[in-house]
Amino acid sequence: MTVFEAYNQALAKGKDHGVLSADVRLLIAHEMGYPEPIDTLFHRDDEFTTISQFELDFPRLLKGEPVEYIIQECKFLDHKLYVDERVLIPRMETQELVATITEEIDDYYDPRNFLVVADIGTGSGCIAVALKSIFKNWLVSASDASAKALEVAKKNFASYAPSIHAYLGKGLEPYIEANMALDIIVSNPPYILNKEEVQDSVKDYEPASALYLHKEDSVYEAIFRDYKKVKKGSLLMCFEIGYDLKEYLVGLMKKYLTDYEYEFKEDLNGLTRFLFVFCH
Repeated sequence: MTVFEAYNQALAKGKDHGVLSADVRLLIAHEMGYPEPIDTLFHRDDEFTTISQFELDFPRLLKGEPVEYIIQECKFLDHKLYVDERVLIPRMETQELVATITEEIDDYYDPRNFLVVADIGTGSGCIAVALKSIFKNWLVSASDASAKALEVAKKNFASYAPSIHAYLGKGLEPYIEANMALDIIVSNPPYILNKEEVQDSVKDYEPASALYLHKEDSVYEAIFRDYKKVKKGSLLMCFEIGYDLKEYLVGLMKKYLTDYEYEFKEDLNGLTRFLFVFCH
């Protein structure tokens, strides 16, 4: 059987299950060792030598399991990160957060400096890896409240950025304990309020603790409450947020912050997705 024949058969079988053609290409490319999913089309006449593995994996795709968990890999900017069900699959919006930081950091600091950066709720470690790769001088640390998630992050740090320090703990607690002075805090915390808006494949497979915001135990509030304990000079805080959290976050800032300015920013879909807060 050729690659193209297997691809077409999979599309036909997956049609009634909502399987995306892009996911089929990604699965085949991974199993055949092609660098990119598009290579499945360039190599359409190749013999599908890994058909036995594909026959084991494709039923998982039919059941709705994310292809990234099946192949245990997710592309994030220039990196192919290890992921599994212990962590959230990095999204395009999070890539946008990193891109926005790189584009606007000059408004706050000279990025050539040795800035001390903390990634709170690091998950797969995608934000920390990306920032350390772009800004070599930055002293990047990352933390997560989940020991299982931190295991995944450490695996990616070892592959791409061994100098990143990883801490287990909630909010800013690890940095307070380490008596660290931070210049930048970055966080993509749980922010979904309405579970009905979440796709079944996300509900069924991705960690709920990384998805849903519980206002009585909010990472946003924990950071705003404790920020002065890690602030020695100015402090920039960059968050990925839910589109419906504006009023909630403004209330938290008024409650906890002093001498600050903030800006909500939209993602490429025009939704309010990021919050940048600068504390003088």
